[in-house]
Amino acid sequence: MSDIIQLLPDTVANQIAAGEVVQRPASAVKELVENAIDAGADKIQLIVKDAGKTLIQIIDNGCGMSPTDARMSLERHATSKIRKAEDLFAIRTMGFRGEAMASIAAIAQMEIKTKRHEDELGSMIQIEGSEVINQEPCAHPNGTSICVKNLFYNIPARRNFLKSNAVEMRHIIDEFQRVALAHPEIHFTLHHDGQEVYHLPQTSLKQRIIHVLGNNYNERLVPVDEDTSIIQLKGFIGKPSFAKKTRGDQFFFVNKRFIKDPYLNHAVMAAYEELLTEDSFPLYVLFIDIDPSRIDINVHPTKTEIKYQDDKAIYAIIRSAVKRSLGKYNITPTLDFDQETGFERMITHKPLDEINPPQINFNPDFNPFGNEGSTVKPKSDNFRAIAERTHHISNNWSTLYEITQQEKAEQLPLDLGSAATVSLHQEDTVESVQTDSRNLFQIHQKYIISPIKSGFMMIDQQAAHERILYEKFLEQLESHKGLSQQSLFPQTITLNTTDYALVNELLPSFHALGFQIREFGKNTLVIEGVPADIPENHNLAEMMEKLIEGFKNNHSTLKLDKRDNLARTLAKNAAIKSGTSLRQEEMNNLIDQLFACNIPGISINGKQIIIKITLEELAERFNKS
Repeated sequence: MSDIIQLLPDTVANQIAAGEVVQRPASAVKELVENAIDAGADKIQLIVKDAGKTLIQIIDNGCGMSPTDARMSLERHATSKIRKAEDLFAIRTMGFRGEAMASIAAIAQMEIKTKRHEDELGSMIQIEGSEVINQEPCAHPNGTSICVKNLFYNIPARRNFLKSNAVEMRHIIDEFQRVALAHPEIHFTLHHDGQEVYHLPQTSLKQRIIHVLGNNYNERLVPVDEDTSIIQLKGFIGKPSFAKKTRGDQFFFVNKRFIKDPYLNHAVMAAYEELLTEDSFPLYVLFIDIDPSRIDINVHPTKTEIKYQDDKAIYAIIRSAVKRSLGKYNITPTLDFDQETGFERMITHKPLDEINPPQINFNPDFNPFGNEGSTVKPKSDNFRAIAERTHHISNNWSTLYEITQQEKAEQLPLDLGSAATVSLHQEDTVESVQTDSRNLFQIHQKYIISPIKSGFMMIDQQAAHERILYEKFLEQLESHKGLSQQSLFPQTITLNTTDYALVNELLPSFHALGFQIREFGKNTLVIEGVPADIPENHNLAEMMEKLIEGFKNNHSTLKLDKRDNLARTLAKNAAIKSGTSLRQEEMNNLIDQLFACNIPGISINGKQIIIKITLEELAERFNKS
């Protein structure tokens, strides 16, 4: 039998390695931008087309490369960052493995133009699938420009696994944000399909956070600064009142390298204990500076995982530092046992003999039952007048309710839909739902009680309305016939770049639901109309923010498809809430619409909407059976 083990060609080996390093266009962006940072650039331009599928170009003003170094950078395990194994524990650069350039060149068409400051001419290299097509001198400014065209052109299977342009662009923006936050001293720009997405000049860390995440983050930031013998911790955390229901604004950097570490994230969450609910996540952008010899970053090709020698000590430092910052800037409640600050202004330092008590003047002859300006009548006259008024009221007592009945008739019911008579089908038992206004009532402004022949039903009003709206929105997304109501005063909403890209991706679905939204400049939208089922007094900016957060939360936890996710999120935001008082007509309409739904008994969260209690069960409770 002949030998069957053989050495793979370099092209095949590079393509296999590319599967670990370059998973999507955002991976190539991360590796190339980090190389530009390691080259000492203070200005980096990122240009992408078709979310990186057609073009990814990085332009920097770094140190550049010689013609030999430019050619050598395309070889596997070729790097300028380390020389021996011991250097792995003294790394301060972003890259060190020497795999990124070779992996990208193996699955794309690449063009490199580079020039060192001391050279008169630069060098240009063209590569296709790890094969060098051309290399020649060229005129080029100081620095390096790398063009990656037609990513995965020679691996169609991998290219077919890429998502839509909107999804891939969101991943690119995520990687760009992480690098930009870690290096506020570098000027970054990002262009997509000819439009400028980011323009980030050199600035402080706080201003960089505001430029990247949005202007409304200015009032949310609390500084953190802790210097110990183990680590140096700096950065900003968010106030608890601005915590979100989804992750995404949590950034940890170790020696300016973005990392994902659930253990350190738990340290931050522990500092917010009793300040946040379990499903809320605060903002934080924290930088850990630590001796490279105390960590190991050679854990994963993406370099987002790190091992620490003193992980428990680092956990304790982060937790205490965040907690101290929350207390230092009066974010957490404090209690001074020496003196309550609320009484400071009430304490006087005057001598007791100089304090004059207030004087109270009153008229002993004042008669509250007499006419203004009249003299005091005898007591007998006062009693006689009171008796006459009492007798007059007792003779006309039936008219007391006319005003209340008139006001009730003039009230306009909230239109929750058609009020047709519906029957309840539950467990093969058909019972007519009594929707007579005399029989429906509300308890604690949360539940509606409806008598039936065998007992009564208790209905969760918020869950019922969510189910009604959810099925209605799903139908509108299918038919693209959502009704819209024009806003008298259109509202302008400015979003951060990530959320703006998400809304752009969902615009056709928004229009199908009845939203009238159009673009209005950079990261700005104008809402001119909303679905007819949303009350006009809704705060559209707050509703849109909750809608985006709910959509991202459902996508990350429930893995719902786009239409179901959007219908579910909008129904939760538009439904009436517990604590809302309903009139009889509104309760009637709500119940009628609920039993017209396909699944009236189960909420969109999978819980019960209706609880049925029979007369037999009541009798057992009262021990009458």
